[in-house]
Amino acid sequence: MTTSILLIRHGETAWNAVRRLQGHIDIPLNLEGQRQAEALASALASEPLHAIIASDLQRALQTAQAVAGQQRGAGAQRKVQQDVQLRERCYGVFEGMLYADIERTYPAEFAAWQARDIDAVMPSGERVAESFRQFFQRCMDGIAAWGERHPGQTIAIVAHGGVLECAYRAATGMTLDSPRDFQVKNASINRFTFDNGRLALQSWGESAHLEPLVLDDII
Repeated sequence: MTTSILLIRHGETAWNAVRRLQGHIDIPLNLEGQRQAEALASALASEPLHAIIASDLQRALQTAQAVAGQQRGAGAQRKVQQDVQLRERCYGVFEGMLYADIERTYPAEFAAWQARDIDAVMPSGERVAESFRQFFQRCMDGIAAWGERHPGQTIAIVAHGGVLECAYRAATGMTLDSPRDFQVKNASINRFTFDNGRLALQSWGESAHLEPLVLDDII
């Protein structure tokens, strides 16, 4: 049976806003990210989610908890399950650095990363970095496991930009080494189906719920 998967990137963090690489560093949502999470939760309040799963990093977990907190109706799922397999890619010593500083300090490694060398591994820092190929396998195994666990149901998975990128590539047949020509917006809704071990894309980048409400002036 087919599983419907809503794959969601966490809301904005202070590091997202200044282009500082997070990876496995556990950064919380900023105020804008909290607003985005609540807007997302309102948009999904009436959708029948049989499970809500999140990366264990708090920016994803906070976003998922907002969604769970607004679930309505009989049988609504209000408990968030955590999965370390859904973490962002580990970038080793790059983590915590501004993109501009990475390029200046590690020019060769930065160039390999930007050239999409999928087997290149950044220098280790507090943690050992993953190649893109390793990361792709990890997060796709995680998504597949949840899809297999909930046949015929609708689930929400809240993760990270890199995880969503991997899912998009897997679902559309896009190679791992081709340039990314699509956006991965914070707190956007991206709809997939999972059946017989295959992920298929239904819609990408739903973000109307994130637009601030504008009230007409009353005269």
